[in-house]
Amino acid sequence: MKSHISDLIKLSIQQLQKSGDLPDNLVLDIVVDRTKDARHGDFSCNIAMRLAKTVKQNPRKLAQDFVRMLPSSKYIEKTELAGPGFINFYLTTQALLNVVHEVVEQKSRFGSSLLGNKEKVQVEFVSANPTGPLHVGHGRGAAHGAVVANLLAEVGYDVSKEYYVNDAGRQMDILATSVWLRYLEHCGDSIVFPSNGYKGQYVVDIAADLFAIYGADFSRLFVEIIKGVCADEVSENPEGDKEAHIDDLINKAKALLGEKDYRVIFDFGLNKIIEDIKQDLGEFGVVYDEWFSERSLVDSKVVDKALQRLLDHDCVYEKDGALWFRSSKFGDEKDRVVKRDNGQTTYFASDIAYHMNKLDRGFTRIIDVWGADHHGYVPRVRASLDAMGLDSNALEVLLVQFAILYRKGKKAQMSTRSGEFVTLRELRSEVGNDAARFFYVMRKCEQHLDFDLDLAKSQSNENPVFYVQYAHARICSVFREIADNEKNYIFDSSTALESIALLDNSHELSLLTCLARYPEIVESAAVNLEPHQIPHYLRDLANHFHSYYNAHKFIVDDLALRNARLLLISATRQVLSNGMSLIGVSAPEVM
Repeated sequence: MKSHISDLIKLSIQQLQKSGDLPDNLVLDIVVDRTKDARHGDFSCNIAMRLAKTVKQNPRKLAQDFVRMLPSSKYIEKTELAGPGFINFYLTTQALLNVVHEVVEQKSRFGSSLLGNKEKVQVEFVSANPTGPLHVGHGRGAAHGAVVANLLAEVGYDVSKEYYVNDAGRQMDILATSVWLRYLEHCGDSIVFPSNGYKGQYVVDIAADLFAIYGADFSRLFVEIIKGVCADEVSENPEGDKEAHIDDLINKAKALLGEKDYRVIFDFGLNKIIEDIKQDLGEFGVVYDEWFSERSLVDSKVVDKALQRLLDHDCVYEKDGALWFRSSKFGDEKDRVVKRDNGQTTYFASDIAYHMNKLDRGFTRIIDVWGADHHGYVPRVRASLDAMGLDSNALEVLLVQFAILYRKGKKAQMSTRSGEFVTLRELRSEVGNDAARFFYVMRKCEQHLDFDLDLAKSQSNENPVFYVQYAHARICSVFREIADNEKNYIFDSSTALESIALLDNSHELSLLTCLARYPEIVESAAVNLEPHQIPHYLRDLANHFHSYYNAHKFIVDDLALRNARLLLISATRQVLSNGMSLIGVSAPEVM
């Protein structure tokens, strides 16, 4: 309907241009918005105020001219001027009823569009270090990123979903060393596990699997390993250095095992965790088009290519034996090291190369979904793109705040290093995928989320996912009742379309208005990258349906009225299903 009203206004302006009342070379930016108050009509447009200064006319007078030249439309009942030059449009009942035709015709495609014109977009999300299982914080990023990708695809973008696997760097070395030390325990040795190692049970399990396959092939005596290693910082020795301790252990592991055996352990731990992450996300309804390896950037010399590109643009310099990127020149708070004095490139250097690679692969828009703790990283990544002569505006970063889990009123703690964390798998097991997906995207990503487990599991109207799913199941129950009815009632959607003019009570008109909003909500959620708009809309639609259900009977003796009402709730069921599909929530037929 917005596009229809916009077309009417364009025709009005064209008539005024033909008559010489408006110049021909106008740049039109016609914005049609749904009104917030029904007393002011259904839609409003401020084009007169936008053009008034350009054409040097009074905006209200200009609005009057637009209204005077508007073509007639069976969907517009009347127009009114408001304020300094707003044009308010009141729709006919036929316009509201038309949405039923659209839903019946388009079915699962209702709400989709070609807005994106197949522009290539990459959405990269989660990308958690493969050093342990995903926790509930990662789950929020997974749900948010997946729905952003779904929304963009729904409005016509060519979307690719990607997970960036950080399979290089110090954290992975800490994991490999942690696995090896636990493996030594399976070999019968007694060890002192580092305070800065990965302590979760999953590390013990990986070590057990390693021992089951390789036996004692990688066994070394712990007393030999610990020789010359910096003391750990523990309660018994506060003078120690836990960071230096774990780094020394890593170096000992590499030296004693040799490159080949160390790589076997490294890859074994990495692959086990990646397999677990893939399974966890897959069960959560999150499937990627690409799992991109950080290590591949180094092996294929893409990192070197990126650094050379920065060098060619005079954006790196040498200091104290290290190579520094002039990120402060591009708005960052200080310059950043991209290659250490030992010749190793930094994680940031890999990230620069990775984002260059994204654009080199033909994506014209790249969307990164990061944890809010990475907010300081945004300007330096943008700076690197600008420094290489690339378009930093192609990068959009969505920062997802932490999800704080409450169980029985107590906040759950989570830390992948301590092993004390609530996993995404545990959350899904407790509340189910549907509740997890729905609750995760109910708020804007930049807002903190207090995840109430008791509410998520409750079967009550206060639980939003239950409330929405119950609306869908209720509609299904009505059609089951039709099938079992002793009066042999039948429902034929094609003939029912002839009767929809009978839908005229306040509940029906409100439900029709809400259905008509769905394509607008999808487009707005996609354009603004705001998945939360969908669950909020679904709650509103469910509320309109439940009110209608409680106020009127659908299975009435009057054939025409019965078919009209059944067609309306059938359309409602379809839109509920479409919306829930976008956010990855099931639409149950029975509850």
